Order: sequence, then structure tokens, then C-alpha cells
Amino acid sequence: MNRRGFLSLVSVFASLPLINKVAYASPKKMEMSDIKKEAELGVVYHCDFPQEDRLRAMLRNIGNHLSVYDFNPTRIKIVVVAHGSGVKFFMKDLSGSPWEKENLRIQELYEEEKSLSTYGVEYYICNITLQRLKLDQSKLHEFTRIVPSGVGVIGHLQVVEKFAYIKVQ
Repeated sequence: MNRRGFLSLVSVFASLPLINKVAYASPKKMEMSDIKKEAELGVVYHCDFPQEDRLRAMLRNIGNHLSVYDFNPTRIKIVVVAHGSGVKFFMKDLSGSPWEKENLRIQELYEEEKSLSTYGVEYYICNITLQRLKLDQSKLHEFTRIVPSGVGVIGHLQVVEKFAYIKVQ
């Protein structure tokens, strides 16, 4: 390979992280019809609380839950639905939000949530909450998905898709 070909190849590979970052800059918006179980068992975890320690307990429970099914996303589908105060745990940056003065360990939460997402855990964020609080959806983690209504999706998952419901107290 000549120098020009080598430099072209290097520039293509160097641009991949940038392309990837742009492609995942904003969370995907979902419709109710997009929401399916796609596994033997479905479980929805409800996150509408403001306490970081409750979220950490919920993430631990999800990890434990996955372990029973060998971390196999074809055996269990876990969805976290966040609305109200629970949305803050799925944001990259709290500036301009009602929680901007809170001292959350955002990077640690991001890493735990991202790790669970590799096993098929999905995070649904309520669009009504985003609109009501005028939150910038580009500040959400790239692996989150925006749903029309958090409580609407919880009801849909329970009744239509037959998901079990769990809320950490």
C-alpha cells in the first residue's frame, strides 16, 4: 500500500468515533407500537424517585435479576421507565435542570447504566417530563429512549406486553 492509500485508510478509521458520536447524539424517540417484549420474560422497573441510593439499589437489583437468567437478553427483557425526578439519573449534564445544584455522581451512574445496557436493559424516558421541565433531550445518555408518557408505557408494558412490575422502595 502506498502512502496516500495508507493515509486515506487512517483518516477513515480516525473519523469513525466522530461518526459514531454524531449518530448517537440524541436518544431515539419511540412510539407505543415500538414497545415489544422480545424475550421469555419481561420486567419493568419504575424510576420516579429523587434518591440516588434508591437508584443504586435498583441497578444492583437489575444486575442480580439478570444473573438468574445468565445475563441472556433472549430469556429476560428488563426495561427501566423514568419520569419526574427519576429522569435526572439518565442525564449527562444537570445544568439548566431543576437538579443542577445536586451533587450526583453522574459518571458513575452512567457507567453502571451503560454496563447493564450491554445485557439488553433499556431505559425509557418520559417525553411529558422532558417537555414539562423544559429539559434538553440531547443531555440524556445516548442509550436512553424517549417514550410519549412514562406512566403510559408502564401500563402498556404490564397489560399488553405482560411485563412484571418492580419499584424499589
